[in-house]
Formats: sequence, structure tokens, C-alpha cells
Amino acid sequence: MILNASKIKIILETLRNRYPVVKTQLEHETPFQLLIATIMSAQCTDNQVNKVCKILFEKYPDPESLGKASLNDIKQIIYSTGFYNNKAKNIKACALAILKEHQGKVPQDMAKLVILPGVGRKTANVVLSAAFGRQTIVVDTHVLRIAGRLGLTQSRDPVKVEFELMQIIPKTSWSDLSLQLIYFGREICDAKKPLCENCPLFKLCSTKGKG
Repeated sequence: MILNASKIKIILETLRNRYPVVKTQLEHETPFQLLIATIMSAQCTDNQVNKVCKILFEKYPDPESLGKASLNDIKQIIYSTGFYNNKAKNIKACALAILKEHQGKVPQDMAKLVILPGVGRKTANVVLSAAFGRQTIVVDTHVLRIAGRLGLTQSRDPVKVEFELMQIIPKTSWSDLSLQLIYFGREICDAKKPLCENCPLFKLCSTKGKG
């Protein structure tokens, strides 16, 4: 994909000025807790995940304790996050896999992360970035939507979008851009009712909020 370098520079500078300090909104104390919280965040708000994780991690703060927890207890705790049956199975299985395959430590490698139960590229990228300081591009629904609206990609496939953005965005901006787009999506560029009249990037928008 060939894009005007000046357009990308304006997008990066605008978002950086609006959100100079960004970090994941999922509360955690360890890489393992972030991993579990991210698995739980599918189709659920960060605020609700944080409420549930506070209860979950008070009882089961690490792979050892969570791996020993009963599946029913996990389900009861995480019920309000939605899809609790599958999430509970993945959470317990993930804890056990980390214990068995990685000596209780969350791996710092994409290939090893994505074979853990419940972990895809998005979850792996969150953990690599927020827990281990790697530069990654996390493609959630906000990033997917806004990257398309701004003409940074024409794809609707999250993995393709991730790699396309990696080609056109300076690596030093990857992690911050992902979070800035998430912040921007929550504040301005809503899926159904974008606040186009308040958008600092409106002139650069390919769809004017309709895509």
C-alpha cells in the first residue's frame, strides 16, 4: 500500500498531541494477570473486566492457583464478562499450559503465545507490548475501524491490517498508535455515531465517518 508520508505524519502527530501518555486500561500486576485479563476482555468492556479481575486475582493471582481452581468457580466469578463458559475453559487451560510448558512464566514470544488456549495475535500483542515493552500493533475493533476510515488500509481482516500498518507506520510508534486509536475510537470515532464535527482528523478521513 502506497500512502502519502505527510498524511501519516499528520495522523501520528495529531494523535500524539491529543493522547501524549497512553497505556492499557486493563489493570494487572504481572504479565500473567494481563494475559488472563486480555483473554477475558473479548466482547467486554475494560471497566467490567477490571472489576471481575479484582475478584478473580484475589483468589487466584498466579498460574499455580488458577490452574488448581475449579472450573465452576471460575465461571461464577467471570460470568458478567460474557461467553463465560469458553473463557473459563481457556483461562484454566492457559494457566495449566503455562505451568507445564513454560515453567509458570508467560512466554515472551509470539509463536509460543498464540498456541496457548484462548490466545490470538491481538491478545499476544497486548501482552508483548504492555507487559514486556515490545513494539506491537494491536488491532481491536477501534483500530480496525479507524484505520479503514483514515485510508490506512482497505482490509477488514485484523491480521492483514496489523501487517499493513507495520509496513507504513514507524516501528517506534506502533504500540502508542494502537492505544491512541483505541482512545480516539472511544472519544470521537464511534462505530455508529462518530463525532465528525469534533474530529481533528476529519479532513483526512476517507469515509467521513461512514465506513
